[in-house]
Amino acid sequence: MQSTPNLVHSVSDFDFELPPELIAQHPAPERSGSRLLDGRSQPPVDRFFHELPELLQAGDLLVFNNTKVIKARMYGAKSTGGSVEALIERVLPGTLEVWAHLRASKSPKPGSFVRFNDAFDAEVLGRCGPDDGLFHLRFPSDPLALLEQHGHVPLPPYIEHADEADDVRRYQTVFAKAPGAVAAPTAALHFDEALLARLAERGVSTAHVTLHVGAGTFQPVRVEKLDQHKMHSEWFEVPPETVAAVKACKARGGRVVAVGTTTLRALESAARIGESAELQAGARETAIFITPGFQFRVVDSLVTNFHLPKSTLMMLVSAFAGYAPIMALYRHAIAAKYRFFSYGDAMLLERLAR
Repeated sequence: MQSTPNLVHSVSDFDFELPPELIAQHPAPERSGSRLLDGRSQPPVDRFFHELPELLQAGDLLVFNNTKVIKARMYGAKSTGGSVEALIERVLPGTLEVWAHLRASKSPKPGSFVRFNDAFDAEVLGRCGPDDGLFHLRFPSDPLALLEQHGHVPLPPYIEHADEADDVRRYQTVFAKAPGAVAAPTAALHFDEALLARLAERGVSTAHVTLHVGAGTFQPVRVEKLDQHKMHSEWFEVPPETVAAVKACKARGGRVVAVGTTTLRALESAARIGESAELQAGARETAIFITPGFQFRVVDSLVTNFHLPKSTLMMLVSAFAGYAPIMALYRHAIAAKYRFFSYGDAMLLERLAR
């Protein structure tokens, strides 16, 4: 696939018309029963996700994001009686404190309290985060335990139903381990235990990173020129075992296949620490913004869902597989009635030849 990334500078270049009925409101009955658009060549091939093992080779490495979605949406009231909706963006490690988006008729002031679920009070410590856009709260006890007991699954804004019992299970990967995400790494939702077993039988190795997906992943890009956009920051960790697995894969001629854009962002961020071009282990923040022209150092193939128009993730996949090919794949997907966004179908992409 070829592209002309130097000609793509505007957010409007990544817009497309999506029929509302293609926005998936519920997951497929079976995780691996969703559709898979094989976009590695032209014309693309319409497949099902359970065919993925046949599309990979012995020696390839699948890298997953093992973050766990927390029940980050809370409903409560200020001491004055006004209603509050909260989305917990981040639980601060080793503390009772969180950063949160709060929606209220009037912002609560520092020193005031919000009573959540008529069960506990959280103290408002002040504003925090980028441009003071978040609220700093202190919970009375372990935030993760309180969220698990009283919170709701933070379904994306384009899913129109309130969270249900099935969302607790399906808006979570089967290998979720590290709690902290407020959005699922959606490409990984297609994997079930049977599919993972078949991949292992095929000789495909697996490894994990952790990137706690923030609510910023759904925020619209409010500027027209790409170089004016300020990316949100997310915490990630790449363990030494994954660094070793990537090096071993490259040495044997295998392909590093990132499952989802969050995994790709973690791997490519970890290959840009200081002046090094080598993948490095460790935990840190990333605000990497991947646009056409980006030079990938780690990832060879990408499994990803279909993304929002004019989103940073549209820019990322265009950088990876080429702007023109991606736009053509999206036109095909819409014509073939693929299901879009978090509960939708997936694509398999190959990195644009340098």
